[in-house]
Amino acid sequence: MDTQSFNESSDIILGQEFLTWLWYKSDTTPGAFTDKNGAPFSVSMEQRIVVQQGEGEARETASVTGSLSPLREARFGLGTGKKVSRAMIRLEKEELAFQLTLKAEDFSLSSVKTPKLDTTDRDDDPDTLLLEKFYLLEVCIDLLDSLYSCFLQLRLSFAWQDEVTHIGRWLTHFDA
Repeated sequence: MDTQSFNESSDIILGQEFLTWLWYKSDTTPGAFTDKNGAPFSVSMEQRIVVQQGEGEARETASVTGSLSPLREARFGLGTGKKVSRAMIRLEKEELAFQLTLKAEDFSLSSVKTPKLDTTDRDDDPDTLLLEKFYLLEVCIDLLDSLYSCFLQLRLSFAWQDEVTHIGRWLTHFDA
């Protein structure tokens, strides 16, 4: 295995662990997150999650989508060793709400929805709305950075094994 293949494989594993951990944390303590300035925000997994295990022809995938779905198939998949490979995430900070899909493989974002821009009382500068949209995207990225930083601090510490135990207990409490 060359170095690039190893890095890609380890990135996927780290991304899957991050999304799996994020699902656990958002389910057990959704408002327990803080941004880089210490301001609180909440995280929830929305009704679109993909879990998978294995590689190539041996890859098993379960994808769950549904506005009122309890995500049973995905939760069952976690219990059988699968990890989250893609998830729709909702971030809320103060009166701002963001929704996005994050892929574990390369941490790419898609379907990013920012809060609606208020077009009333705008001056005639056409760049105002664009700059406001950039600002909102920056807030969203900063929240994701805070989440990932929190995860990495935990993942690289001795406390990670305790967290894995807590995640295992969380998995056993899912309804069948």
